[in-house]
Amino acid sequence: MDVAITGAHGFLGSALAASLRADGHRVLQFARGGVSGGDQIGWDPDAGRIDAPALEGVDAVVHLAGEGIGERRWTVEQKRRILESRTKGTALLAAAVASRERKPRVLVSASAVGYYGDRGDELLTEDSPPGEGFLAGVCKAWEAETRPAIDAGVRTVNVRTGIVLARNGGALKKMLLPFRLGLGGRQGSGRQWMSWIALDDEITALRAAIVDERLRGPVDLTAPNPVTNAEFARALGDVVRRPTLLPTPMLPLKLRYGSELVDSLLLASQRVLPARLVALDFPFRYPVLVPALEAILRGP
Repeated sequence: MDVAITGAHGFLGSALAASLRADGHRVLQFARGGVSGGDQIGWDPDAGRIDAPALEGVDAVVHLAGEGIGERRWTVEQKRRILESRTKGTALLAAAVASRERKPRVLVSASAVGYYGDRGDELLTEDSPPGEGFLAGVCKAWEAETRPAIDAGVRTVNVRTGIVLARNGGALKKMLLPFRLGLGGRQGSGRQWMSWIALDDEITALRAAIVDERLRGPVDLTAPNPVTNAEFARALGDVVRRPTLLPTPMLPLKLRYGSELVDSLLLASQRVLPARLVALDFPFRYPVLVPALEAILRGP
């Protein structure tokens, strides 16, 4: 296949690109402000520019680009950047896909379990309504921008990803140092649910979204066994063989990043079940947390 990927140099995009190339597929990478040529497609979402003809005859488009949500305090300007980096790019890409005579067979567009908001112990699936709050609003608007591709008859998959666990990237990488120093612990009450997925399963699920005609619309990319934050902290402490007796101090994090970001990313509860993947007998390699952490942290 020829697969075009936005965010191909990011945490997920680079892993997906490497997996596809290892199996002999051609990966085309979108380059902001660049020109098309070879395996590069030029685009500039802020300026509304994209080399749409370069998508002619491409088999699949995977859209993973977006401003990081946990890198800096959520000022009014930063929240605007987070929202527009997703909606502008998605709208531009969906319109370009829809405009082609030989359209890509599928558009896989990133979303997140933040779509569901803070929902306590409620069991959530793809059929659950959106929640409240900034991230839920971002995800809802993000997914809505794929409509031009849907209306043009392109199979479109909105992948709602949970916390992706990997040793060298994402949230787990940031957690490892304090836990290895014996300073890790639950966050807040620890009763909030965490919907996680191992990087290997995330990439396999993204590839399934590319090729499986049965997948369309929202698809939750999470392991089938979410855990509470307290359970996660205990599991990670056990795997790195360090105590987790003390809760993580929230005040320093709130002083640095602001209460809204900390509450939304660390204390909100999303108990998400990947109903559509389970219904298709998706072969989760790591459905349970402790074996997943052991494989990630003790593997080669």
